[in-house]
Amino acid sequence: MTDDEKKLSRRADFLPQANEVRMPPALASRIELFPENKRRPVNKTVFKNDYFQLTYNTRDNSLSISTKGDLVYSAIPYDTARNYIQRAGIQYLLRPEGVRQYIELHQSTIEKYLVKSIFQVSGQKVSENSFEVKQAYNAILQNPLLEIQVTGRLMQHDETGPLSANLAGKFLFSENLKTGISGYLSEYLNFVVQATNALPLMIDGGNVQLLDSTEPDPLLLENNLSIHSNIEPALALLPQEVQQGIENALQLTNQPLINTRPLLRSEYGKELAHLRENYIAHSVHPDELAQSFENVHSAENRNLINVLSDIHATEGLLPFVNRNFNILAGDVSDSKVKDQEIVGIYVMGMHELLDVLPESADTTTNEWKKWRSFFRYEWFKALTTDPAEASYLLPIGDDSFYGVVKEELTQRFAKMHVLNNESLIHDGVRYIGLTIPVALVQKRAAVQRFILKTLNELLGEDREMPTVIVSHAPLFNELSLLSPTSEAYNKENICQEPGIEALFAEYNILGVIHGHHHIPASSSRFAKVAFGGKKLFVVCSIYSKVNTGFELLSLLNSEK
Repeated sequence: MTDDEKKLSRRADFLPQANEVRMPPALASRIELFPENKRRPVNKTVFKNDYFQLTYNTRDNSLSISTKGDLVYSAIPYDTARNYIQRAGIQYLLRPEGVRQYIELHQSTIEKYLVKSIFQVSGQKVSENSFEVKQAYNAILQNPLLEIQVTGRLMQHDETGPLSANLAGKFLFSENLKTGISGYLSEYLNFVVQATNALPLMIDGGNVQLLDSTEPDPLLLENNLSIHSNIEPALALLPQEVQQGIENALQLTNQPLINTRPLLRSEYGKELAHLRENYIAHSVHPDELAQSFENVHSAENRNLINVLSDIHATEGLLPFVNRNFNILAGDVSDSKVKDQEIVGIYVMGMHELLDVLPESADTTTNEWKKWRSFFRYEWFKALTTDPAEASYLLPIGDDSFYGVVKEELTQRFAKMHVLNNESLIHDGVRYIGLTIPVALVQKRAAVQRFILKTLNELLGEDREMPTVIVSHAPLFNELSLLSPTSEAYNKENICQEPGIEALFAEYNILGVIHGHHHIPASSSRFAKVAFGGKKLFVVCSIYSKVNTGFELLSLLNSEK
């Protein structure tokens, strides 16, 4: 057998077999316990109680928690904070003192919301230092279930912008009692503790994963509830009814003062429908409210290898400071940002393609000279007139246009290595930067041929060097953190080029980094996935006030 034949044979070993379904042993034994699974070919129940169920999707091998039909999350119409509140609940179980610190850090923000909340209820205008506001703030600290909810609201505030709708139900104890959220939260905490004690799971409030071994990576467990978590300090602080529900897996008793009884559609369905029909939505955009709130988080970041993307800086400056090594995965600037001190690597996204163009509308001026060779292309015309349309027309990432974009970015970021289908070695790790500004699903075959060709050239003969691949848009669905339930998810963007997976198997590729989809930091900034016959990491670290970067070093060390 020739060397080429041996290489092809090694690669073939890692190619997926058609229609192959691998049911994790920990779940397979539970499928038969639930009769409903006989008529469910895809979503199989593996654990449930009165209000929630854990299901396993046999198509994409994923786990998810969902409510059983009768349970209502919130009586507040269009309440979008459920995942944030669930994640805050998990963090409370893991580190109640951390949740309290988060609340105290945001005291000024909470007081502003309380001023607006009191006005919404009573029409009374009070100041932030008034007795009414101090009393309402203390009420939050005295009620753990409300404290968890407010923490979730603040996480949403920091990631998506200020809140405006039904603030009283979200921040005032007396009004929050009517929303039913405390009852929902009590049952949710009850369920996740039961589930993690029954199955080898990690739950962060949004994502559910199986533990790979009896000694899982501590980095994975840091923000996840599992059987290894010590929740005793949190239990001691929660209301007695919630403690009993968790400890004994019994239905929660009802105490009107705390109101941990959930809202059920069977009892309140007509009332909730009437409330929604007559609901008048608030129309204040978060951007208009943002100036009223200060950023209480530090802009300084001391990560040794700091990963960020989708910063979209609008004031000409980066909104964070890190003087170590940074990995910027595109869409950094919307205001011609310059930073001559930041060090690291940078791959371009879609917004860089616009941000580097001259501001003058007169294309006859000298500043347009270097761009004139692209004027004849439809995609370039669209880029200057209708950027949203241009994103579907852009050339594949080896086009000369991206070289000119790199020149412009290099002038603004003198100490950054702008990797336009190039590699750089830093502290023994090879970083390959691929130019994939957007997910060109319509050109999937051509894009993946470009990826395979470029990786073959850049990986070369050194199969042992630890390697990380960085791009703005994810390479394809298999190496993306975007959830299949997202509106942005396109099921067609799959890896159809077997040579890519074989390449991942053959070389010491530790993981990939991407941005593009604006996945909230609270959702998950990294995951371990199976690809190329091995486990590797996927990191997506979108900028927000609560996330000025992800520390890649610990993840690299665990992989190496």
